[in-house]
Amino acid sequence: MAIALALYSRNVLISLFGGIVLGFLLLNNFAILDSVESIFLLFTSLLSKGWILKTLAFAVLVGSIMALVEKSGGIEGFVDFMQHRVSLVKSPRSALMLSYAVGVFIFVESSITALIAGAVGKPFCQKYKIPSAKLAFVCDSTSAPISSLIILNGWGALLLGLITTQVSLGVIDVNAIDILIDSVLYNFYAMTALLVTFISIWFNIDIGPMKRAKHVPASIDVIANKSSNMFYMIAPIFLMIIFVFLFLYITGDGNIVKGSGSSSIFYTMLSTLIFTLFYFVSTKNMSLSVWSKTAFSGAVKLVPIALILLFAFAIGSVTTELKTGQYLASLVNENLSIYFLSAVIFVLSSVMAFATGTSWGTFSIMIPVAVPMAVAMDADIALCMGAVISGGIFGDHCSPISDTTIISSMASECDVVEHVKTQLPYALFSGLITIVLFIVFSLKQNL
Repeated sequence: MAIALALYSRNVLISLFGGIVLGFLLLNNFAILDSVESIFLLFTSLLSKGWILKTLAFAVLVGSIMALVEKSGGIEGFVDFMQHRVSLVKSPRSALMLSYAVGVFIFVESSITALIAGAVGKPFCQKYKIPSAKLAFVCDSTSAPISSLIILNGWGALLLGLITTQVSLGVIDVNAIDILIDSVLYNFYAMTALLVTFISIWFNIDIGPMKRAKHVPASIDVIANKSSNMFYMIAPIFLMIIFVFLFLYITGDGNIVKGSGSSSIFYTMLSTLIFTLFYFVSTKNMSLSVWSKTAFSGAVKLVPIALILLFAFAIGSVTTELKTGQYLASLVNENLSIYFLSAVIFVLSSVMAFATGTSWGTFSIMIPVAVPMAVAMDADIALCMGAVISGGIFGDHCSPISDTTIISSMASECDVVEHVKTQLPYALFSGLITIVLFIVFSLKQNL
């Protein structure tokens, strides 16, 4: 039901909650009062677990930090530095490669990645008369893919939370961080998309509608806005990376691999937030009042993401009690070879992400289904999870209602419809390669 509602309503929260309600109605033989009581007890249980509270808090803290970095002017300072203080751009190819490099470097949050890559690239697109559709393609093709590969961000927190749910429910008996790293290594679409984008830029390969994309001169000259020191952006991001490894080491008693992912990301974001307080206020970048208001408004913006996480944890419990994975696996066993399981999961995840415009929502719905299926069919769990991640990004990449699609268009000053049309052939090509890779790896592992 959650999948059907997601495809129909394009609202992940409603879809997840609807799936939870129907699940408990089935478990309680449609006894309404018993189902309401079960739902209440489930959420009470979830909110009493430390790792869940830390994961939800992490999502909110990310919103605060990103809002503060934007408010500080650090992003504009970085853009100004790249545009005017270093001479890295001398041709259309190097102009797009700069945006590509920025997109790969800024991996903390996909929206920020697209915005910064677009801001850096726009002045050079005007100078070298590069169609804005090309810049939008570069922004979109680096943002989500790189964020899903270098998982020291919200993507990693979500995936780690979903995996930990499966572990806590007894569906799988593995180290959550280990399986997360393994599944990222099977994130074939993200890798392929980044490679295809690089090759397209380097060899100036235009496919389909991109051949007809035209440069539109700006109505006014691009003038750099007054900005702050770029270290207001770089310092918090650098500290996030350092803190993640530090807290993994501490919580793992000296072993990073055994560290607590939920605790590490929570303490990382909390420490970074405290750092911005002292750094931004002490350097008079902003007053304590402005810092507080900005942090609060940023946190509020990501409350819906925290709710999606909570509902995703809940539906994971429901699908486990219903033995959904085992049931679907029995159907698949009758009609599909294990050799094509990961490819089919990739396609299903792609369709959902395309229709809903959200890769995170797709992960939340599909992982609690795909993992039990993989277990029941004795398939490679990491490979099937990689298929969900790849499918979520691919569908989101192609979707005109995706936030990254819209933000990439906005950052590049490109029409959304034109961006979708010009990017689609590259995405489909990458998707086709991805399907082949999943089939090949499935054959390799099961022969």
